[in-house]
Amino acid sequence: MSFTAGAHSARHARRIVRSFLAEWGLAGVTDAVELGVTELLANVVRHVPDRRCTLLLLRQTGGVVRVEVADGSPRQPVLAASVRHDAESGRGLVLLDAVADKWGVGPGPEGGKTVWFECADRAGTPAP
Repeated sequence: MSFTAGAHSARHARRIVRSFLAEWGLAGVTDAVELGVTELLANVVRHVPDRRCTLLLLRQTGGVVRVEVADGSPRQPVLAASVRHDAESGRGLVLLDAVADKWGVGPGPEGGKTVWFECADRAGTPAP
């Protein structure tokens, strides 16, 4: 889905993601995927001037879910080496790194970037 991210976008995106994961029989990754989506959309709101983005949710073989958030900003995300305990921001990629099995950044639309992550449902059985 393509949209302009705002204050309530993450909440709506989480609801949609949760619905797809339940339909696919991949409820075991719901918390991790919802957290990852929330953090990536927060980064769009904070760092992308026009806040336009595309969210892609992919069901892959072996119970793996891949999420891609693309935007038109060339600004690359940076994983903080450390974050002060009283900092109000800077933890998004640290959290993503903690909950995702893999994540990275690739080229995106119009000179922008795509930030992606993957989570594997090791406990559940993927729906056919």
